[in-house]
Amino acid sequence: MDSRKLNAFHRAIIYDFDGVLADSEVLSNSVIAEIVTELGVPTSLDDAYSTYMGKRLTEVIETIERVIGRTLPADFTDHYQQRTFDAFRARLKPVDGAREFVEAWRSLPNCIASSSSPERLRLSLEVLDMASLFEGRVFSASNVARGKPYPDIFLHAAKQIGVRPADCIVIEDSVGGITAARAAGANAIGFTAAGHIQPGFDVRLRDAGADHVVTSFAELDRIVRPLLRK
Repeated sequence: MDSRKLNAFHRAIIYDFDGVLADSEVLSNSVIAEIVTELGVPTSLDDAYSTYMGKRLTEVIETIERVIGRTLPADFTDHYQQRTFDAFRARLKPVDGAREFVEAWRSLPNCIASSSSPERLRLSLEVLDMASLFEGRVFSASNVARGKPYPDIFLHAAKQIGVRPADCIVIEDSVGGITAARAAGANAIGFTAAGHIQPGFDVRLRDAGADHVVTSFAELDRIVRPLLRK
């Protein structure tokens, strides 16, 4: 456990989505790896994790163009999203324990703050049958000036749910997300329960500033229960 202490009490939970509520990173990065390979640059799943994961849609497209060394056609974004959505419709699952945790804490202010596009978030929540748990409280980094690791999305999300960032606990699975949460003034808990997490990743989350790192929603519940006012 990190030597820093969370504030004595908090009032809200902000969830990242991919890799926290949805076990989606293996699927989405597999699609990216396939597409970039088809475009002429052999790309493994691990390559996709290190190069594209956690970026906003526009940043993913810009990075692909940089990697392949040419401009993509105008319809590429639609093609890329459609392949991702098809994979999600067929195989997307929640992270184990996600629904139960969200339902247990739904009396508190809460929301999703994600790097994914609004369209991808809508589709994913529908597939997971979780849309009703976050109605009107799903925020995309595509709607703020800067994506993670900048704090913009968490500042925006906290404002929308009427809570100071310092009173929020952010649940994040990425280094960029932890960095953004800390920059926003929130407390950050690293989450390593999803299928894309590699050995040693907990150390990277702690090094990025995570106040705690947990391996399951059961462990997360034990950490946050004394800290949140229900």
